[in-house]
Amino acid sequence: MAITALIIFSWTLIGIAMVVLSAYAVRHYYLAYSRLRIAHPREADELVGFVMPRITVFIPMHNEERVARDVLQAIVDCDYDWELLEVIPVNDRSTDSTRAIVDDFARRYPFIKPYHRSEGSGGKPAALIEATVNATGEIYLMFDADYVPGRAVLKMLTAPFLDPEIGAVMGRVVPHNIGDSLLSCLLSLERSAGYQSVQQARYNLGFTAQFGGTVGGVRAAALRAVGGWNPESLTEDTDITFALLLNGWRTAYVNRAECYEEVPQDWGVRRRQLSRWVTGHTECLHNYWPDLVRARCLTRSEKWDAIFLLAMYLTAPVIVLGWLASLVLFFVPEAHAVPVLPIAMLIIGYQLFSNQATFLEIGVATLLDGTRLRALLMPLSLFNFFANTAAICNALRKFYWNRFWGSGGDGWYKTHRTRPGPDDQGFGLNQAPSEATRQSLKGLYRANNQGMGD
Repeated sequence: MAITALIIFSWTLIGIAMVVLSAYAVRHYYLAYSRLRIAHPREADELVGFVMPRITVFIPMHNEERVARDVLQAIVDCDYDWELLEVIPVNDRSTDSTRAIVDDFARRYPFIKPYHRSEGSGGKPAALIEATVNATGEIYLMFDADYVPGRAVLKMLTAPFLDPEIGAVMGRVVPHNIGDSLLSCLLSLERSAGYQSVQQARYNLGFTAQFGGTVGGVRAAALRAVGGWNPESLTEDTDITFALLLNGWRTAYVNRAECYEEVPQDWGVRRRQLSRWVTGHTECLHNYWPDLVRARCLTRSEKWDAIFLLAMYLTAPVIVLGWLASLVLFFVPEAHAVPVLPIAMLIIGYQLFSNQATFLEIGVATLLDGTRLRALLMPLSLFNFFANTAAICNALRKFYWNRFWGSGGDGWYKTHRTRPGPDDQGFGLNQAPSEATRQSLKGLYRANNQGMGD
């Protein structure tokens, strides 16, 4: 009786895994196909520079001496009118030379107005809540300290706000340290698929883009209307995306507004970064799914898209449970009473169908970006897949354990920087900039064929 119950339970788990993962696979195929279609909504790029409202640029910093000069200089070099520009570097209790670097820029450029924190709750949301009190811009733009924006990015991110329904805007993130390690190369493929394929396809289909908290902006009035940043969230960007959506505001995506980031180069840093994303993202799922289901301002397809987006990290434990159930059925002789060949062919076909979906998104992104050579790394993405699955499952285990017992989570973790520090004269001075960065400084789009990048 116990063996029979175990077999039935294992088949049930496999069935659930196949249904859930097949649904996500269909979604990935559909998004990849949609991205390849020529038809797309009118781009806000056509309005760049016509109307420039007063903007405030926030740059949260905590011990960022390695990267602070680069991002501040990049903002200074942007082609936005200085009379309409306010830059607030938010120095959150740094113990290195970040404060001195920021103050030096403030002395040279009057539109840079540092905000130094010495107390209060830690984390990016808490720092932004304090810094926005005295901000004067109609639009708030955000850049993480390790980012290098191109000259036209401020104008590009501001243009969509001419549409009064737009509450937030997201640009594209591109790694600049692609050649530093195998992990950074694999993450460049992941970023490319996530932005060039998925974000743009979802926006083309009329779904709200996901605001990423950097290389993006939010309308000041919209932020106030939804109660501001959530200081309890580890992913304030995901939280504000759905708070805006439920209040009738849309988030636009500007694929050409590229900004160059430093991605993790070792698995330990990547695991901790991913753990924070998983915790905050899943918390948003629990907070918002009931309101999303009941929302009258959203169509049925928009609701499904939002639920799929928020629940995406739950696919990792579903995959693992499916694997474990398969092992049980393999090693239990009583389970072999069913025809083995048809079942094996069904599972193999399902695996091929599901696994190819994400590879298709990566392939579409490399095609549109004109970086086909990097597509040769796609088989190695399996290592990244297994590492991500383990990290996500561990993060979810800790999240639900803490949620069950009512204890606090891991808290905010700042991603480790590996860019040369001030003694090495900063990014791009002691070494030749990457191709991506050279193009960023010229304000150019990365794709070889700009028509394919639309």
